[in-house]
Amino acid sequence: MREALKTIARALATGAATPMIVSFWIKTLIMDKDRALEGSTQALSLVPGLTGQYLRWAFLAHALEGGCASSATIEFGTLFSRAGARIDEDVYVGPRCHLGLVHLERNVLLAPGVHIPSGPQTHGTDPSRPIREQPGERRLVRIGAGSWIGSNAVVLADVGRESIVAAGAVVTHVVPDWVIAAGVPARVVRQRERPVAVLA
Repeated sequence: MREALKTIARALATGAATPMIVSFWIKTLIMDKDRALEGSTQALSLVPGLTGQYLRWAFLAHALEGGCASSATIEFGTLFSRAGARIDEDVYVGPRCHLGLVHLERNVLLAPGVHIPSGPQTHGTDPSRPIREQPGERRLVRIGAGSWIGSNAVVLADVGRESIVAAGAVVTHVVPDWVIAAGVPARVVRQRERPVAVLA
């Protein structure tokens, strides 16, 4: 019964989000797809509660190139800046997150206020030109399946599977699988114990 209700809610949300989806595709004809996405997600980020969750999913499922799984939850205030992002099954994105070119694998949890821009070099640093005029290099940041990113962390590099990044950490280098990383810059502080079933 619960799944049937969710299916109905998704269908209603898709219908309600259709004007935003059409508007987004029209905007992509006159502006960069990433800018169109950012503007649309700003508006949708302000819709509270369960209604907002369903509307954001319905929009992102059509707007993100990598898609947004129907079981994903995107909370209030979350902004997306890159259409190449991908959200897999059972992902939870907490309130007020800012996400760029990112792949959130299955069962990833992002606490409130997490920032994952499109890698560590989104702007150049040549002192002879203003930073806003310098080309940057954007790259996909992957958060591995089952990982948990703590509140207000900034993630500039990949995080392995089943890892934890502590609140307030700044990830500048790849975090391996099954570890806990903390600090600025983030460093591995200990290994996570793998369940026996995973070891087999």
